[in-house]
Amino acid sequence: MDIYLDNSATTRVSPAAAQRALELMQQEYGNPSSLHHRGFAAEQALDAARRELAGILGAKKEEVYFTSGGSQGNNLAILGGAMAARRRGDRVVTTAIEHESVLAPVKHLSENGFQTTLLPSTAEGIVTPEAAEAAVDEKTVLLSVMLVNSETGAVNDILSIARAARRKNPSVLIHCDCVQGFGKLLVRPQSWDVDMVTVSGHKVHAPKGIGAIWVKKGVRVRPLWYGSGQEGGLHPGTENTPGACAFATAARELWEKRDENMAHYQALRDRLLCGLEKIPGACINSGRYSAPYIVNFSLPGIRSEVMIHYLEQQGISVSSGSACSKGAKSHVLTAMGLDPRRVDSAIRVSFCRDNTAEEVDTLCHWLAQGCGQLAKVRR
Repeated sequence: MDIYLDNSATTRVSPAAAQRALELMQQEYGNPSSLHHRGFAAEQALDAARRELAGILGAKKEEVYFTSGGSQGNNLAILGGAMAARRRGDRVVTTAIEHESVLAPVKHLSENGFQTTLLPSTAEGIVTPEAAEAAVDEKTVLLSVMLVNSETGAVNDILSIARAARRKNPSVLIHCDCVQGFGKLLVRPQSWDVDMVTVSGHKVHAPKGIGAIWVKKGVRVRPLWYGSGQEGGLHPGTENTPGACAFATAARELWEKRDENMAHYQALRDRLLCGLEKIPGACINSGRYSAPYIVNFSLPGIRSEVMIHYLEQQGISVSSGSACSKGAKSHVLTAMGLDPRRVDSAIRVSFCRDNTAEEVDTLCHWLAQGCGQLAKVRR
């Protein structure tokens, strides 16, 4: 048995995306900057991939720049955006529930002359527009708020947050980490009135090592790396054309069936919640504002890693939170004000379109079994 329920960490590459990458590696393998026919073919393929992603984002292709993934895109947005706007102020605002690829560069800015503020989380795991409006002032150059939290699935109201922030400072740069939302929820940065959005391939059934950042036309971002002029100078070096084309293919597959997929996620979530209701002491950490494809819950008294290893023995893969945290205590659940026992016993289940109701039933069976067996071991 092999049941994979850790899709927020990474996804299986879709056959169509893998085939597209293979075509680029074996047939259209030229360097997009080369002047011969193979280079021209690669350039055309890269251009088509950029146009595809831009269409899904409702943007212009000239605003989409390929990166190595979500973390690199977030670093580019935070560091590059703040440094480019420094003449206007020295304050950066983000939230206490962001991914480490946002929190780490914000910390770097705080160590290099910037004032930084972390917005608090509500008990539901979201950030309110009122909190953003209170924190932003005339010296704030950048506000970064994620769309979907990778641990709880909490969905922030980006449009309302952006409007609230701009009431205080119309020129503030607004960045949104959409890595966990792209391909599932509607991500349309122009309609949100934000300036930068980051997305990643391996969360949407594309290969690892490819992502993109959307930068609104006219917004200045200082490069973090230097070399040739690829990707508008924001990501110099020979482009990962196979990855970019696979990313576009995978994103299009999800986009075309997003309503069907969302209904599927919701059905799986409902089934999981029904199963958890039968397990004494189980607590749901994902709030009412959460995306249906991420469910975070706790089994107080059984540490996360113990239950994860138990489930692994049954052929079931889940996690305790963001893969990048490598098992560290969840700063997200802590920021939500949860009891330490719930934080220490948290489990994250994340669905993809390929998961089935039978897999959820099997998970619930082994969760119940595990609670009984592991409780006896503790005694």
